[in-house]
Amino acid sequence: MPSTRNPARWAAVLAVLCAGGGLLAAPPAQAADSTPTTAELLAKCNHGTDKCVFHPAGALEIFAGPAHQVGDLAYNCTEDPQTSSRAWEDTTGESNSLGVSLREEFEVGSTFGPTYKFAFEQSYKHTWSNSHTESQTTFLNVPPGEVGWVTRSPQMQRAKGTYELIFGKRFHGHYYWYVPFEATGPADLPSTKSQRSRPMTEKERQTYC
Repeated sequence: MPSTRNPARWAAVLAVLCAGGGLLAAPPAQAADSTPTTAELLAKCNHGTDKCVFHPAGALEIFAGPAHQVGDLAYNCTEDPQTSSRAWEDTTGESNSLGVSLREEFEVGSTFGPTYKFAFEQSYKHTWSNSHTESQTTFLNVPPGEVGWVTRSPQMQRAKGTYELIFGKRFHGHYYWYVPFEATGPADLPSTKSQRSRPMTEKERQTYC
């Protein structure tokens, strides 16, 4: 890049604010330039840019997602412990700081989703998946007079960083734009399943027993 562009680069280190969804104000010299939206910038990733890359920052975070019920409830209306089978299927999706679907970006041929996936997998040596579906049949041990169910807590992964978009010609007054980004998705690790039960309510007894 010629040296005459360097001042523009540092003057244009503007970033999409993850929380507010807006852009930092441009320098006074560029006040007349309109400010592109996040969607406009990311739509240009490898579709109008000389270069579009995602730079991961910091360590990959692995954590347990919220536990939630999967499958139907099992009611034990007898006076003895009972074992009931429950077949279930559960899908875990992704989310991100910009509120866009990376899965849809893959489907419509946009490149900022694949750009993120490539940088993520190269940096962390983990697979990035936009969704993961798990299915299983669980045998529930339900005490007498109680209702039982299965809970699942998926393993999740979170990474953050910045998209760097470099234009051959000024885009909204600048050659360089920077978009902070954070995404959370299912990790390629076993989920945690557990069995739970509680006494049936009187209404449940009248309905199911």
